[in-house]
Amino acid sequence: MTGEVLQGILIPFLGTTAGAACVFLQGGKLNEKVQRCLTGFAAGVMVAASIWSLLIPAMDQAEGMGKWSFIPAVAGFWIGILFLLILDHVIPHLHMNSSESEGMPSSLSKNTMLVLAVALHNIPEGMAIGVVYAGWAAGNSDITIAAALALSIGIAIQNFPEGAIISMPLRAEGTKKGKAFIYGVLSGIVEPIGALLTIAAAKMVVPVLPYLLSFAAGAMIYVVVEELIPEMSEGEHSNLGTLLFAAGFTLMMALDVALG
Repeated sequence: MTGEVLQGILIPFLGTTAGAACVFLQGGKLNEKVQRCLTGFAAGVMVAASIWSLLIPAMDQAEGMGKWSFIPAVAGFWIGILFLLILDHVIPHLHMNSSESEGMPSSLSKNTMLVLAVALHNIPEGMAIGVVYAGWAAGNSDITIAAALALSIGIAIQNFPEGAIISMPLRAEGTKKGKAFIYGVLSGIVEPIGALLTIAAAKMVVPVLPYLLSFAAGAMIYVVVEELIPEMSEGEHSNLGTLLFAAGFTLMMALDVALG
């Protein structure tokens, strides 16, 4: 594994870790408006990454199919949606500000289920990074190292608030700072693991790269629509979340175009 690939895998995880470390600077519960803004920002980044870093490259990869080049993107997108739908119903998890857990019945602690909720969001992001870097490492001319780095940076940016949203509320509820930080870090560990597993299967990945790129996009869009948008729109003044969604979207779009 090259240094560029390892760096690309670790950058998003460092974003989660940095966000979780906010618990050492401020131990109180996140203000609801701030949390809404951070969630909206993360949603905007994920939507832009899904389009510019995943769906458009998927169709570019399939350009040999002519007017049917959209087929891999559509098929992979729907498989990604259904995959996350299944995980959402199987993995026990609990979303912040919610009193009812989702997924299969479980005796897991509240803290563990909060971590699983964010980890569920991070599965498609880890796969997206792994697919892009596997394509680049295999010599795919449509994927540049700059474009792969742009995706890593974009996901790291949106991982920062996710780490803080886990660790800081846990601290406010009485969890020790160190333990709250560890929970925040663990919520992001699935990303490098997922990326490494995807890269390890590179020989199988490359032939179906357009489908896997769009698969990751579908899974990410599922998370945005099913979880992040409702969370950013809760309560009064939901326009704050909308504005930060637009900020996250344009930042990720600019990163991808400028570096890609």
